[in-house]
Amino acid sequence: MSNLDAYDRKILTELQRNADLPLDALGQMVGLSRNACWRRIKALEAAGVIRARVALLDPARIGLPLTVFLQIRAARHDADWLAQFARATQSLPEVQGVYRMSGDLDYLIRAQVADMADYDRLYQTLIARVPMGDVSASFVMEEIKHSTELPLVRA
Repeated sequence: MSNLDAYDRKILTELQRNADLPLDALGQMVGLSRNACWRRIKALEAAGVIRARVALLDPARIGLPLTVFLQIRAARHDADWLAQFARATQSLPEVQGVYRMSGDLDYLIRAQVADMADYDRLYQTLIARVPMGDVSASFVMEEIKHSTELPLVRA
């Protein structure tokens, strides 16, 4: 659904900021009726534009204040290793994102942990489940910007 009109973009912008908005309030914000908003939201969900509506938690307030980025070099470059790596990373709830990269790195993992000991447990679990060529980690000292809101380009 790449042909989003101005109303769709307004609805999506507002829902990215607060997915819990009542339909009446959303309609007022975007200039549509409650029912028109509901129909558009359902169409956006059916098209896969809206994948999910979630609550965003503050990691520090739930005991997971440390963000770590793991830079991975694969032990091998074959389908079996990739499948094993995907299974291992998908099974670890601390892992928030896994990205196959261009350049010197093969993969970048973003994880949220309680502290260094928790990170070490994650690291030990990961290397026990899949052979790695090289793993290095960088720890976030200060989060300057974090957003889940995607920019909606105006046509």
